[in-house]
Amino acid sequence: MNKEYDVIVAGGGIAGLTCAAFLCRQGHRTLLLEKGDSTGGLVKTFYHKGFAFDAGIRAFENSGIIFPMIKRLGLELQFLPNTVTIGFGSTWMRFDHEDGVGAYCAMLSTLFPKNKPEIRLIEGEIRKVINYMDVLYGIDNPLFLEKPKPEYLLKTLLPWLLKYQVNIKKVSRLDEPVRDYLHRFTKNDALIDMLTQHFFDETPTFFALSYFGQYNDYSYPTGGTAALPDALTCFVTEHSGTIMTQASVSGVNEQSHEITTAQGVKFCYKKLVWAADQKQLYRALKPTQNTRADKHRDLIERSHGCNSILAIFMGVDLEPSHFASPLGPHAFYTPSTEGLSTLSDWRDAASDSEAELLEWVSQYLDRTTFEISCPALRDPSLAPKGKTGITVSTLMDIDLVRHLSQPDLYDSLKRRCTQKITSVLDALVPGLAEKSIFSLCSTPLTIERETGNTDGAITGWAFTNTPIPAEHRFQKIARSVLTPLSDIYQCGQWTFSPSGVPISVLTGKLTADAVHKDLKKR
Repeated sequence: MNKEYDVIVAGGGIAGLTCAAFLCRQGHRTLLLEKGDSTGGLVKTFYHKGFAFDAGIRAFENSGIIFPMIKRLGLELQFLPNTVTIGFGSTWMRFDHEDGVGAYCAMLSTLFPKNKPEIRLIEGEIRKVINYMDVLYGIDNPLFLEKPKPEYLLKTLLPWLLKYQVNIKKVSRLDEPVRDYLHRFTKNDALIDMLTQHFFDETPTFFALSYFGQYNDYSYPTGGTAALPDALTCFVTEHSGTIMTQASVSGVNEQSHEITTAQGVKFCYKKLVWAADQKQLYRALKPTQNTRADKHRDLIERSHGCNSILAIFMGVDLEPSHFASPLGPHAFYTPSTEGLSTLSDWRDAASDSEAELLEWVSQYLDRTTFEISCPALRDPSLAPKGKTGITVSTLMDIDLVRHLSQPDLYDSLKRRCTQKITSVLDALVPGLAEKSIFSLCSTPLTIERETGNTDGAITGWAFTNTPIPAEHRFQKIARSVLTPLSDIYQCGQWTFSPSGVPISVLTGKLTADAVHKDLKKR
């Protein structure tokens, strides 16, 4: 095997694959190293007993990025509609393209009739933020355009750039944690819980409130979410790129431009792109005299990943039609309007006994918000005929799971969560518990082990870090791919905050462009 490459990309998630695809397209000798058995990272579909489950994200938000990237690379993918429904207790609504925000706020008003005036004010704030973000995502991201025509530049791109400059400043001023921001409009913590408890701790206002506009932007690829990384993987190999799986990087030598895998194999590079967990980069890095790098290493080591999730994957002997109402293909469901703010900190329960802590988990699951996905309602081929696969997930603190990580306690935690979530689903789809064929439980520790992500994080750095060890200004996103290390770049969820699949794709393309520009200079 060739041991010298123009570019080595460490990490085969969606960002690393995007970066490698564009580098190969530009003719650079590219090697992609992935620690796992396959590429995709948190964008992955797995099969169990004939049922398909999406292990990471449940659907794609285009955000003016995903579809333009697919088009630019010429990938052949078919996308299906992905309707989102939201439920609180027995009250449900479906987001549609007419006025999902209005219907959502009307539902909140029926649940909290004393807070109708406050909900109207909050609705105004949601619409305001959505309008800002609609401008940002209003056209296909120009980064993926190839030789646009002059007419497009004058009539579409230039006016958009002017609006972008105005709106990006407005968005940047809305970086206050969303719970604090909503407290300006209402003192009802339960109402705020319903609006925010499915977001990460201290999520910025612009990110959280704009999400209510993103529900109509979801799409689902035929064959499951893995269809996109699979297509990118094929593109890389078909364009003379090399992909090695089960090849984690254990050593990086900045001076000699050399990396070493866990198997002891050495590769040389002109440019290295780190598209994996950033703590692993600085732990693998050989000692340097680089003061900036040492300072950034210290910041990264004391920083935490964002919230992780607990997920249950169920195979059920029921037709997909049983789940069409009220759930639909993609739902967010909160069993009670009591809200998580009424629950004490789990550490208080942990000081009593393991039994008390497990009871706290039950109370948490009674109040939390679940994301529920039914792949077969989008693509019937993703489950055996007459049967349905269901994925149910919720945010969960990895420190709580670590506290219960002793084998017996860990098994008790997973059993408790599986039983409680099954009962929640059975109330929505009567007979589900009786017809359950199997249940698999994944915890934040599962995600940490399988992906290598610090703290089992699913979208990079926690918003609670001060400072966040990543660029967070949209105006500076092009600089987010740079590192204090010579000829080493970065992309992916740890690169820019807030993150997600569109940002991972965008930083992957930005990195590929920056590397290509530097290599051309040589």
